[in-house]
Amino acid sequence: MKANENWFSRGKAEAEKGIPSGERVTGIAIVVCSVLMVLYCAAHQRQSTGFFTATFGTLEMIALYGYWVYWIVAAGLEGVLGQRLLSRLFDVFGGLIFSGIAIVWLLVVFPFEFAHFADILPDALRFLVQWISNGIARVLMALGIVVHLGAAVFTPIAYKFVSKRSSKHKEVSE
Repeated sequence: MKANENWFSRGKAEAEKGIPSGERVTGIAIVVCSVLMVLYCAAHQRQSTGFFTATFGTLEMIALYGYWVYWIVAAGLEGVLGQRLLSRLFDVFGGLIFSGIAIVWLLVVFPFEFAHFADILPDALRFLVQWISNGIARVLMALGIVVHLGAAVFTPIAYKFVSKRSSKHKEVSE
């Protein structure tokens, strides 16, 4: 690649190299887990278990389900379709920021009652999530905010440095 090519061209060339099978498997696992979480939350909503409180309105639905849709799209592009460039562009241009803001909003409003989180599971499986209290959920959400907003800053920077390093390596080898 030539030094005068733009970052998009360099990033595209890097992304087209292929995705290692381990990363693809991870992407597929994220898609599966995200779809299961959407179904789990929808079951709570449909059955009115008490997990969602009266403050769970349209905006909270957009934040919660939008967060999981973000993970399905981002991981699906990379893991299922093998489109690393599109996945990274989706992350860089809004996906991570939307997710961070969605978690912040859900933490501020906190329209959940985790005492009912296990209610839709069969009795034999309730122990898997019964330990999650409102306090633990708040801590996990706060950690999620830090991770998402940190990734929203780090991802474009890393994307740029990887493409620069790759182009320098190619120039030396040519």
